[in-house]
Amino acid sequence: MKINELKPAEGSKRKPKRVGRGLGSGHGRTSTKGHKGQKARSGRAKGPGFEGGQMPLQRRLPKRGFSNAPFKKEYAVVNLADLNKINAEIITPEVLLEKGIIKKLKDGLKVLGNGDIEKSITVKTHAISKTARQKIESKGGKVEVL
Repeated sequence: MKINELKPAEGSKRKPKRVGRGLGSGHGRTSTKGHKGQKARSGRAKGPGFEGGQMPLQRRLPKRGFSNAPFKKEYAVVNLADLNKINAEIITPEVLLEKGIIKKLKDGLKVLGNGDIEKSITVKTHAISKTARQKIESKGGKVEVL
């Protein structure tokens, strides 16, 4: 098969419907819009949520809660099992970026306690879970929150 021999599948190409081109076309006069009414008029159709002039559901229901989105912090997450793979005494976010364990630092680094640590290390991080802190300190390591 060559690129100049490519053709669309049989029956897949369909010509567009040409409306309003005379009675002989089968789509003349009302141009497939039926007779009169809101949907036969010009201009775009009413948007989603339009209920014929009745107060829409999303405006009838009360607003609840709040969104903390602009102030939300998104951390790059690392587990203790990942820290075992690194042969370094002091582990910082820069070391993890360099080794390729995290792709992007985002708003900081958070260490989680999944897995076990086998050696005494010093971890410099922006946030850490309780279990991760306990496991590191039980092996004689230190945790510094930046």
